Amino acid sequence: MEVVESYVQAVYQDEAQPDNYICCRKNQNQVELEDESTGKRHTVLTFCTNDVLGLTQSPLVKAAAINAIQEYGTSNGSCAPLSGRIDLHRELEQEISIFKHLPHTQLFLNAWMAMQALMDGFCHLAIPVPGFCNTRETLVLSDLLNHACILSAINNSGSRAGEKFGHSPKVRVKAYRHRDMENLAEKLRRFARPGDRIMVVSDSVFSMDGDIAPLPEMLDILEGYPGSTLVMDEAHASGAIGPTGGGIYDHFNISPQQALDRGVHPLIMTTFSKFAASAGAAISSHSQDLIKLLNIQPSSICTVSLPPPTTAAALESIRLVRRHPELVQRLQSNTRYLRSRLRETGFETTGETNVIPILLPAEVNPKLFARHLLEVFGIWVSPVWFIARPRLRVTVNAIHTRQEMDRFVDALGRSRTAFGFPPSTTSRASAEASTASRELHHDNEAVSQDGGDGDQATAGISNAHRGA
Repeated sequence: MEVVESYVQAVYQDEAQPDNYICCRKNQNQVELEDESTGKRHTVLTFCTNDVLGLTQSPLVKAAAINAIQEYGTSNGSCAPLSGRIDLHRELEQEISIFKHLPHTQLFLNAWMAMQALMDGFCHLAIPVPGFCNTRETLVLSDLLNHACILSAINNSGSRAGEKFGHSPKVRVKAYRHRDMENLAEKLRRFARPGDRIMVVSDSVFSMDGDIAPLPEMLDILEGYPGSTLVMDEAHASGAIGPTGGGIYDHFNISPQQALDRGVHPLIMTTFSKFAASAGAAISSHSQDLIKLLNIQPSSICTVSLPPPTTAAALESIRLVRRHPELVQRLQSNTRYLRSRLRETGFETTGETNVIPILLPAEVNPKLFARHLLEVFGIWVSPVWFIARPRLRVTVNAIHTRQEMDRFVDALGRSRTAFGFPPSTTSRASAEASTASRELHHDNEAVSQDGGDGDQATAGISNAHRGA
């Protein structure tokens, strides 16, 4: 414990620990906060919630959660494969399958457990079966800036092969440069072997940079590897991109069936903590056998099933999104407006979605900048300083008004003056340099899975502070 205590003291002395706030009350985007260290309360305007469509306070969503408690209680008391499956689970799975255009869906408590179940099941075929033999190795390729739940799962997949499961030939994990399709194609040419089971996994919208994976090019490349699997993590894409909020396939006007027709097996992970006013996650596939396999993974059978109120809230939210695409259109309109205002005011941003990173000069501590915004202007944003370039991570949502967005931009400008740095005149070039710097940072921290050279490495755990 002495080492832990010394480390935590050093973290606090270095201002590396986030400020801790307790939310006491919410009304739309107005939040009453208590500073846990001082007990002081602020009523603030939030730009750091992942409630992107504003549905957590919808009367219909709240009523659905309350009704589920009255009908089923607060918990199901068991895992889903045993006695913890309720009909709300089936309804939610069916609704997600319709929304994502894939016929079979499996629920999980969160994205970490969903991704781990996928890697355990796909790579290791979990349960020993007498007389069954699998000799095909698995090659997993991951974008260097993927979310930490992906990186954690694939790191585990590479280290557990053959040790705990009965059908686990070697798993090889390789990272490709962020959204770099030439590099992905080169990695496949270099490392794919005849008979390999190939999986490419990527965020659809990247949670720290707000940019979108190049799905059409990914499919073009994987078409040359028939039978390959493409996994898209839709955490920040569902409800946010595409004309109806359907996610990355909707955004590019491509159907999962078109991927299948080209020999690529699409898998989609949907999470409920952003657009669906709840918690939990799901994986959807065209393959019923894969879904059956996921249902018997440790992260399915060794934990309680998704609670009734959580399930009901997600179910009602998805139904609202499907009935009211104008919610998505309002979010996208707000995204365009705020990004435009930030550009014209001289702030550097990356990406194109409602996740808006505002880059700060290297000498500016984003934690102190965010604290100034909170205490002086009553604006709450998330500071990020554990990656290569300091930034504020801003999330605009569908219920922000233009007046609120203008107030935010005005507060940013006044805070910039107080901190003594000028407006940017090279925002695009600087943003691109920031992304390249992050790639180099994570590439240097890559962890080799197979004892090979540095190019045969999976990305180290990163983005650990992604929004819940």
